Amino acid sequence: MLVSLNALGQETVYSGDPDTSFFAARDLAFAGNRASARDTLKSILTKYPDYLDVRNLLAKTYSWDQEYDAARLEFNRVTSTERKNSEAWVGAIKNEQYAKNYNIALGLANKALNYLPQDEELLRLKQEIVQHIEDQQLLQNRLKTTKIAEERNQSLTLYTEAEVFDGDLDPMYFGALEYQKRTKWGVLIPRINYNRRFNINGIQAEVDAYPRFSKSLSGYVNYGYSGDVIFPRHRMGGELLKELPKAMEASLGFRHLIFEQDAATILTGTFGLYRGNYYAVLRPYFVPDAKKGLGISGNLLVRKYFKDGNNFLGMNLVYGFDTELNQFIINGQLLSETLLYLEAQRLRLEYQFTNKKGNNQYKANLGVNRQELAFSSGNFFLSVTAGIAYQVKFR
Repeated sequence: MLVSLNALGQETVYSGDPDTSFFAARDLAFAGNRASARDTLKSILTKYPDYLDVRNLLAKTYSWDQEYDAARLEFNRVTSTERKNSEAWVGAIKNEQYAKNYNIALGLANKALNYLPQDEELLRLKQEIVQHIEDQQLLQNRLKTTKIAEERNQSLTLYTEAEVFDGDLDPMYFGALEYQKRTKWGVLIPRINYNRRFNINGIQAEVDAYPRFSKSLSGYVNYGYSGDVIFPRHRMGGELLKELPKAMEASLGFRHLIFEQDAATILTGTFGLYRGNYYAVLRPYFVPDAKKGLGISGNLLVRKYFKDGNNFLGMNLVYGFDTELNQFIINGQLLSETLLYLEAQRLRLEYQFTNKKGNNQYKANLGVNRQELAFSSGNFFLSVTAGIAYQVKFR
């Protein structure tokens, strides 16, 4: 029996060419035969335990098969022996990323950069991990904010805004009162809008709905009505929003405005992304018309969030036609439909914050505008807008 065991033990000792076996194991691993590759790699290491390329590949096969603890052990053996082995450090960091141990991955990246401070792949990985951690923190803050908002699932908001012009035009005033209700299916927001333009008053009633169809798909539906000339008679809109990987989102939708003697359809959509505490979204507008041609406008919104999604500093830039529908008088007639083709540029800064309990919310905005005169093509006016909003949340 002793002779038999001795013979069996001798058969498990590696006796081939380590380089040839390593390349064969590598081909097996890349072809998906990782278990067979590991058998060969382990066999080589019985005789050549310091063959670090072999141990590094063994660690990678464990990582690819989600055996993260085993991979970590092998990567540590390599990096402990050879501090400047970039491939091993990269593999060890990615192993922790795959295991969703992002703080450990960041620690490894910092340690690796002590030995390889100029390594581009290590620098890129560190930046990627830091970005992911910041995105996760922002997401957690948003979830926390959403949870608080669900506890206080109703709110009442009062808006007021004024626009002052550089010429002889009278100031314009805007106000709104809205009620918001959060439900299991989404959010419902009825609203009353008030406008005073050139001593003409107008009121518009509208309702917004934001249904949620799944964790990554939501929608927007709008309808508004007014019997006053400074508003469209009917206003309708719809949009679908899809959350994408890597903290991105995109949407596609439309707006349809019906005036007394004309109508306009606006095609729109968004592409947004979150990076750390920053959010940026680009929204183009297209107004196709057989007679007037194609009206194009763009809206860029950038925000920096603070402690949660209700506290931020933002900038809004509009270039193209005037999406705000700030109608003007032409020959004594107030016309809404012509304004979708007038050139306009708008820059608006906004700041929103809450009290400590989170049940009161405040928002202020300040903007500078440049818009083409409806009654004098090619000539422009300047204006300044300022507004405030106050929201109270309750159960």
